[in-house]
Amino acid sequence: MKPVLVVGASVGGSTAANTLAQAGVPVILLERDLSWVKPCGGALPPVAFDEFDIPHRLISRKVRTAEIHSPTERTTAIRVAGLKDRPNDFVAMACREDLDPFLRGRAVQNGAQLIEGKLTDLTVDDDGVTVAYTAKADGSKQSLRVEAVIGADGAYSTVAKLLGLERLPYCTAIQERIALPPSQMERWHDTAALYLGPDVSPDLYAWVFPKEDHVAVGLGAGPGKAKEVRQLLTNLKERVAHDLQGGEIMMEEAYALPIHPRKRMAFDRVMLVGDAAGLVAATSGEGIYWAMKSAQRAAQTLIEHLPDASHAVLRQYERAWWRDYGTMYRFLQWLQKWGYGNARQMEVFTDMCRNNDVQQLTFESYMYKEMTPVPWLAQMRMTGDILGAQIRHYWPRRVFAG
Repeated sequence: MKPVLVVGASVGGSTAANTLAQAGVPVILLERDLSWVKPCGGALPPVAFDEFDIPHRLISRKVRTAEIHSPTERTTAIRVAGLKDRPNDFVAMACREDLDPFLRGRAVQNGAQLIEGKLTDLTVDDDGVTVAYTAKADGSKQSLRVEAVIGADGAYSTVAKLLGLERLPYCTAIQERIALPPSQMERWHDTAALYLGPDVSPDLYAWVFPKEDHVAVGLGAGPGKAKEVRQLLTNLKERVAHDLQGGEIMMEEAYALPIHPRKRMAFDRVMLVGDAAGLVAATSGEGIYWAMKSAQRAAQTLIEHLPDASHAVLRQYERAWWRDYGTMYRFLQWLQKWGYGNARQMEVFTDMCRNNDVQQLTFESYMYKEMTPVPWLAQMRMTGDILGAQIRHYWPRRVFAG
């Protein structure tokens, strides 16, 4: 059997390669730059550490309280907990410079061949795929003959481009890593904060995420707003200046978030996963878990069916994905448009987050990656609170003279 080529050796690509290698399938992992660290907020649900066998030593911080700050700085503090209290009720914060090399190294240890080079071409035929790449070490042109290709190469996927696919619309994210004095880091010991408002993000949200020795301060802004993000970041830092006193900027990072999934993720002998397939959760911008999960699913599809890697077979990956997660993605896309539509709606969104049912159901779904059924009584309570918030923030306020 010819090897499978996985393009991109970040969290998704490394997970695909490791899944294939553990099953005895020969696999080549192609990464254009092994020194590059992907900019990322770094949030992971605790279930990921069990599901993908990730050691807890890679957790930089455990967030147990999430703050929501409305445009007018009305604050909601939410305990990170689902429907039941569990020891793993937290949001894990990881640093990609630690997480990515671990996952990549494990794949290599289990048998994957790692090549540092840039993909330049791929040609699919009835018997396999011919791939061309440029080796980073000496610039030489190389070629490979493989059974199939998994594209895990990010928002600007070269695999997708070579397939003739359009570039996905994407949000732009920017963040600074800021080292704080110990006294200031204590404020962020187990707390992350989300900030809403057109001044910091017109259609998504801004954040302060804690890591072991610093905080990540950043924001996301929708398509067409790339030129605005630096000013939005300045506004955010002014807004949270009190909590960043004495801080020193370690680095600035910017990256793309494709939050509109592709209509097609499977083709003849090629599948797309993670950011390359647009599998980022719209409301939260969460991508790490979904990159790993989709990569695992794609690899398992090949394990079950190789040497048959036809479109008819690989579509099973795509169909199963949307069968299991389509409702969640559609709901989160709607929630992003509804909750972040304008400043008033962001105030409504903040009020919604004060509802205990919303809090528990949100974290139950986030931490354990299942759409949690909503009891009818909880639905009524949530609906009542949301309607009340809509009225409060949209009903015309009369001004009386006298």
